[in-house]
Amino acid sequence: MNDDTIRLATIGRLLRRRWRLLVLLTVVGTLAGYGTSMVFPPRYTASASVLLPGQWEERELLTQVDIATSSSVVDLVAAELGWSDVSGDELRDRVTAKAADGNIITISGTADTPARAQQLSDQVARQFVGFAARIAGGSTDPDAATGTEALRQKVVETNRRITDLANAADPGQTVESVQARTSLEKLRTSLEEAMTKLDEADPATDKAGMVVMGPAVRPTGEAPPTRMQLIVAGALLFFLLAVIGHLVAARADRRLRTEPEIAAALGSALLGTVDVPADAPDDIPGERRAHRPEGRGRQARIRRLLGVDTRWDIPTPQWPGDEAGSRIRYRRVCARLRDQLPAPRRLLLVVPDGDEIALRAAGQLAAEANSDPSPSSSGRGYPTLRVVEVSVDRPIVPDRDTESGALVVLSAGNWTAEELTGLAEACADGGHEVVGIVVAGTVRARPTRSAGDPPDKATPVLAVRGHATGGAV
Repeated sequence: MNDDTIRLATIGRLLRRRWRLLVLLTVVGTLAGYGTSMVFPPRYTASASVLLPGQWEERELLTQVDIATSSSVVDLVAAELGWSDVSGDELRDRVTAKAADGNIITISGTADTPARAQQLSDQVARQFVGFAARIAGGSTDPDAATGTEALRQKVVETNRRITDLANAADPGQTVESVQARTSLEKLRTSLEEAMTKLDEADPATDKAGMVVMGPAVRPTGEAPPTRMQLIVAGALLFFLLAVIGHLVAARADRRLRTEPEIAAALGSALLGTVDVPADAPDDIPGERRAHRPEGRGRQARIRRLLGVDTRWDIPTPQWPGDEAGSRIRYRRVCARLRDQLPAPRRLLLVVPDGDEIALRAAGQLAAEANSDPSPSSSGRGYPTLRVVEVSVDRPIVPDRDTESGALVVLSAGNWTAEELTGLAEACADGGHEVVGIVVAGTVRARPTRSAGDPPDKATPVLAVRGHATGGAV
């Protein structure tokens, strides 16, 4: 198909002519989304926040996030919760953590009920704080903190005792007294250095311990994707797939739509284009009556109900001109055909089987030619035309008898180059030269005339069908 498939007007035409099918597919997508929501039960997510006081670098925060979701922490949570219907691996998939501004780590837990989600996130936060404190060298045991403080008191008492001993030593300047005071000062210095190293090793000296900022809030709504989100996503997905499928099919369509392409496939010259009024104001060009069966089976009725019995990718018919202008087109085609032939003769009007628009145009063209207007200055009238329908699947044109030559009449956008090439070869096999091509197009039907309106000067004509299925005609 040409570039018309990607224009907004083409999409609008698709929506207008295929809206019933698109609505049906959208409903199917809605049901598919609802079914998916039934397969996957609703989930609820609760979040708890942990504050990390002090100065933390970004990489340190990311390390703490990884620790919060590690198997070591989650296994402790699983053992504490004791949920028999959820394994440790499943629980690990339901826990997430992320670092927020202000040295805050948000821990989220997802479960099948709001109460479980709240319980899970609170338990993960508590286990994370305890585990992080242990691996950092701290402890959440109050006895350990009491022992550290007692050690500090002992060191202070020892320093005081050393001072007393130094003062009580022999104030003289003997070698023994000097050595005793020197040893006591070295002992005091060693104790002070040991306490300094102990303070530096304590993480509480530069960073306070992590704090859980209250219990998690019990969730009141489902976690995404919710049932409504799945339903909307299913409907939208099916609608978009239907639209894209129609556009891809139109792009891959190999039927010829322009006069130069049709003329090249048939190997002959284009004599002109003619207009055919549609059966109804809303008829779509390129429609075939065979595509609009009336009461021929349930499948045909379903296709007609969904609007898939007609093509959507043909432009909307234009409003017609006056009756005289339409007849002028037919007369010009007959005049060109007369001027092209060396002498008046009988020709076949070859119409592809099933092309109702071309068949009606051929009937009008044959009637115009057979009306035999006043001869031109050359003394020659229009050639005599006889309409025959030829199947494009197995094209067979009657052998050359009284007719010597073929004029092909067809509508654009219905036939591929291979089909038209086969039609031209069938004409050659029957001994007929393709003397020209006429392309028929559809225009909107004219308003119905009232009883008092005068009739047109044009005489209505009917196409005389000739059958070309292999037998004599």
